[in-house]
Amino acid sequence: MNSPTIRQILFPTDYSDASRAAGQLAAELARHFNAKLHVVHVVPPVTDPGPAGAMASAVAELGPGVDFVTTVVLGRIAAQIVSYAGRHDIDMIVMGTRGRTSVSRAVLGSVAAAVVRRASCPVLTVPESTKSLSVPDDAPGA
Repeated sequence: MNSPTIRQILFPTDYSDASRAAGQLAAELARHFNAKLHVVHVVPPVTDPGPAGAMASAVAELGPGVDFVTTVVLGRIAAQIVSYAGRHDIDMIVMGTRGRTSVSRAVLGSVAAAVVRRASCPVLTVPESTKSLSVPDDAPGA
């Protein structure tokens, strides 16, 4: 089996604890594959876009050695993530998930589930409860 070619990784963030673990893993994967990391925040219509420094804080946590670009877009979250991935030839999406119960997910929907269903590239979902993940030194792509 051939090693995957990963040159572009998308990390959608809502600045939550759930996305923090995903961001750390996305940064490590970007370093491992020497890939560009796209950090994207989608602002849903009719909401507060969040504190002005939130994007800077999210990016600062990704650590050194990562080539990244940041973007803020407006629209329906899952649709914008999938659209961004298509427009930028993203090879992998790494995103956090809060692991809501089936009742709250049925009522609110799940952004991660919608992205998994619609994306044309692999989507790695990282649960909020993840303490620490790392990419082994002997993993393909090193």
